Amino acid sequence: MPQKVFSVEDGNLNSVSVNTARSRSYKDIDLTFANRASGDVFKKTDAGAVKQAVRNLLLTNFSEKPFLPRYGGDLNSLLFSLNTEIDEIGLEERILESIEIFEPRAEVLGIQIRRNDDSNEILVTVKFKVISINEVVTTQISLTRLR
Repeated sequence: MPQKVFSVEDGNLNSVSVNTARSRSYKDIDLTFANRASGDVFKKTDAGAVKQAVRNLLLTNFSEKPFLPRYGGDLNSLLFSLNTEIDEIGLEERILESIEIFEPRAEVLGIQIRRNDDSNEILVTVKFKVISINEVVTTQISLTRLR
């Protein structure tokens, strides 16, 4: 049986567990492009950056991103469907699949879909956990047709 060889600095690794931690911060520019007093744009960090990325992912239509025809949640395509054609379970699966494939920084905890047939509106609420900082974030997307 092969024997493990450790350096002197490692000490007795059989009696003490080795803990390692790697913290990662996420940064992105604020897509509102609001100007600061210094003339620079605002930045989003950590949970705010991931929340913005999830929202942008879900609102991106298929074939909108070059060379990735299946990128996005394609939620805007539902705006031109009849209310009876929209399936909440299929929509939930589409959202879950999009986030799992294209946003590895988020782990989906729950998806809630509310339809308002009178005003032709779909309200999607996605609750997810940011992986590196274990913070739970909720984002809400309202899909409404303009007349």
